[in-house]
Amino acid sequence: MQEFRTPGMQDVVLAEKSLADYESVVGEDILAELHRMAKPFQGARVVHISSTAYGGGVAEMLHTLIPLMRSAGLDASWRIISGTDEFFTVTKSMHNALQGMDLDLTPAMKAAYLHSNVDNSVYFEGNFDFVVVHDPQPAPLRMLRAGDGGKWIWRCHIDLTAANETYWSFLRPYVQAYDAAIFTMPEYVKKDLQIGKVAIVPPAIDPLSPKNAPMSDEDAARVVSLYGIDPTRPMLVQVSRFDPWKDPLGVIDVYRAVRQRFPEVQLVLVGSMAHDDPEGMEYYQRTKDYAEGDTDIHLLSNIDGVGNVEVNAIQRMATVVLQKSLREGFGLTISEGLWKGKPVIGGNVGGIPLQIQDGETGYLVTSIEECSKRTLELMRNPVRAQKMGERGREVVRQNFLSTANLRNYLRLFSDLTQTRSAARPRHARSAV
Repeated sequence: MQEFRTPGMQDVVLAEKSLADYESVVGEDILAELHRMAKPFQGARVVHISSTAYGGGVAEMLHTLIPLMRSAGLDASWRIISGTDEFFTVTKSMHNALQGMDLDLTPAMKAAYLHSNVDNSVYFEGNFDFVVVHDPQPAPLRMLRAGDGGKWIWRCHIDLTAANETYWSFLRPYVQAYDAAIFTMPEYVKKDLQIGKVAIVPPAIDPLSPKNAPMSDEDAARVVSLYGIDPTRPMLVQVSRFDPWKDPLGVIDVYRAVRQRFPEVQLVLVGSMAHDDPEGMEYYQRTKDYAEGDTDIHLLSNIDGVGNVEVNAIQRMATVVLQKSLREGFGLTISEGLWKGKPVIGGNVGGIPLQIQDGETGYLVTSIEECSKRTLELMRNPVRAQKMGERGREVVRQNFLSTANLRNYLRLFSDLTQTRSAARPRHARSAV
C-alpha cells in the first residue's frame, strides 16, 4: 500500500482485485447478482474517507471493498484525513467515550477536533455521487461541505449502546447532516438520531487476502517458528489492538488459569500500531509489564514485522482463538478465526454474538473465569473443537465475506438513488 500525500488528505493507492476470483469461494450465482446490482452504477464516483489506511478492521475492509467496487464498474477511491497529534488524542477519547467511558469533553478538545476537520474540508476536492465517511474522526465533513452534491453516508463501526451522552450530543448534529447512516447492528442506532435512512450492514472479511487465503499447516508452522513460537505446543491466540476494551490483561489471566492444567500452553497476542491510536504503545507496554517476562507469552505487532501473512499463520496454528473484548463494534478477528476452522471464544458484547453461535461455533463469555473454563473444555475435547470450527467457517461463508459487504453497499446506493427526488422524513429507518 502506498499513499500519495496531498494537503489535508491522502489518496490511498490500492492493489487491484477481481470479482471473478471469488467465484470459487461464493459461487457464480452471487457474482451474477453483484454484477446485476452494479449495472446502474457503472462509472459512479464513490469516495470513502477514514482516519487511517492501516491497523484495525475498518482499513482492512476498505482495502478489499474499494477494489471490488472498481471491479464491479464503479469509480471508487479512498482518502485519509490528516490531523495533529492533539486531534488523534481527542478522537481516541471520543472513541472510548462513545463506547461507554466516563470522560470529559473540554472546549479545547472540541476546538482541536473541529480545527482539523475544517482543514480537511478545505482541501476536499472533486464531485462525487456517493461519499462514505467512516467513524467519528471525520464526521463533521458533511456539515462543512454542505454545498456539495451527491449522497453522503456516515458509516459507524463502533458500539454506541452505552455512549457517553456528552460526546454523543456533541457528535449527533454532524451525523444528522448526512443522507444515511450505516450501523453494524440495530441496537447501535441511537433513538434520538434523526436521519433520512439507517442501514444495518455487518462488516466482512476478504477470504482471498493474505490474512485469510489458504495456507498449509507446514507453511504456517514455519512462519510461527520465526517468532519463537513452538508450533507443536497448544496455543491460545488473540489478534486485536492493544487497547483496554480488548482486555489483553484479562487474556493473560485466562492463559495463567489454563496453564495450571496445560503447562505446555503458549499465549500469542498480536496487535497493530496505528497512527490514529496514540494509546496503543502505552497499552502495549502495560500488557508487556503484566506478562512479567513469561517467555511463553508472545506480544507481537507490525513493529516486529508481523503482517497479514504472519497473522494468517498464527491463527491457523491456534488451538483456541480468543476475542475477550469488553466492548466491540464487531470484531473481524472472530470471523477470521472461524474462517480458518478454529473455535472462537469471545466476550458476549457488541457484534460478537452475531458471529459466534454459543455452543455451536464457539462460546460467549462474560468473565475471566468463564473464559478459562470454556478454553479448558475445548482443549480437552479436540474433536469437538474441530467440529465447532468447521461449522463456524460455513457461517462466515454465508454471512461475513467481502462479497456480502459489496452487495450491501450496492443495495444502499440503489435505495438512495431511488429516493433522490422523494421527500423522506428525517426519522425514517430501514435495514440493508
